[in-house]
Amino acid sequence: MKSPKVGFVSLGCPKALVDSERILTQLRTEGYEVAASFEGADLVVVNTCGFIESAVQESLDAIGEAINENGKVIVTGCLGKDEAKIRSMHPSVLKVTGAAAYQDVMSAVHEYVPPPPAHNPFVDLVPPQGIRLTPKHYAYLKISEGCNHRCTFCIIPQLRGDLVSRPIGSVMDEAQALVNAGVKEILVISQDTSAYGIDTKYKLDFWNGQPLKTKFYDLCAALGQLGVWVRLHYVYPYPHVDAVLELMRDGKILPYLDIPFQHASPRILKLMKRPAHSENTLEKIKLWRSICPDLAIRSTFVVGFPGETEEDFQYLLDWLREAKLDRVGCFTYSPIEGAPANDLPDLVPDEIKQDRYERFMLVAQEISTQILKDKIGKRMTVLVDELDPEYPVAVARSYADAPEIDGNVFVEDIDKSQIQPGQMLYVEITDADEYDLFAKLISV
Repeated sequence: MKSPKVGFVSLGCPKALVDSERILTQLRTEGYEVAASFEGADLVVVNTCGFIESAVQESLDAIGEAINENGKVIVTGCLGKDEAKIRSMHPSVLKVTGAAAYQDVMSAVHEYVPPPPAHNPFVDLVPPQGIRLTPKHYAYLKISEGCNHRCTFCIIPQLRGDLVSRPIGSVMDEAQALVNAGVKEILVISQDTSAYGIDTKYKLDFWNGQPLKTKFYDLCAALGQLGVWVRLHYVYPYPHVDAVLELMRDGKILPYLDIPFQHASPRILKLMKRPAHSENTLEKIKLWRSICPDLAIRSTFVVGFPGETEEDFQYLLDWLREAKLDRVGCFTYSPIEGAPANDLPDLVPDEIKQDRYERFMLVAQEISTQILKDKIGKRMTVLVDELDPEYPVAVARSYADAPEIDGNVFVEDIDKSQIQPGQMLYVEITDADEYDLFAKLISV
């Protein structure tokens, strides 16, 4: 008897990707095969995103495509919170579940495509690290679910609930399994990584016989013992983050922080109800760089938020020029269904939003260009992501570059027979452009 096949479509952020990996791991554990196409699947699961309107539309389009191509579709993920919207456009979906609803998804799969009755999990083994959708050499490690903040432009708490931290022993077991499987870089993710453990009152747990508190610093210190790159995403500038900079300075974890500042104008931050908005972030950045001079900071910003004046925007540009962040992304504000910011007055016209976006990115590009130019002549270790199919070039990343969102280091004139993805190379930077570095190989 052939094993039933389940098709899978994963949309959204790295946190949703981890949800997809968990569902796929459970499917394989129970004897299901993962179909490579809609046509070859007995059923399709679509893991959706519902954060911004463009993502909602992409999710609805993906559901429609799966229905047209296959007909039997289960919907999960953030958009699942709005079942009425999904069913109004696609009434034939079999089941709709919310984000991180792993058991609900599995129950729906069992209902419509029962698992093979004679499956022996010891014959078709799932690797200890589970099924991963990332390349073999890096993986996302989700340490918590949900968020306690109530930012006016965001509906994440409505979609995923309040903060729920995983026990630190469980997180470390997963991290160790990833390292044992050959992962060279662990990317720590959550909605608010620096709030890890607050909901548990920093409950004591154990890993490898050692006591650990379910706490941000303790987690970073423990991950720093694994001997791989550890990269922190979605960190807020709380006072207790300062101590982690010492771990970065000492080479325990990567000197990299992904901090969603979103804006710099105190008035706009107050309208956004951003956490830690009262912090003097410029002074905080100076302090961090004094502790760890190699620190790379990436962030994202929103321009055109309701009520944003030209004065607010100029404040943001001045702040950006002084902060000199290494990696920057920017979005124009768009309303999200159910977000309190929708009720704010003084909407910014679309043409002004676009103008501010372009001016912001021009300043960010100038800063990035200078930062990367200053790296010419320096030597560093990089991690290879892939080999160029045509040229003798390895596409790699430095400690300052997260996969898919930051830049690359192109290592030129290599012998591709001696290098493979996941390998660490020691290189010298020879050139730079606005976002990427170019290098020559020093040693493997």
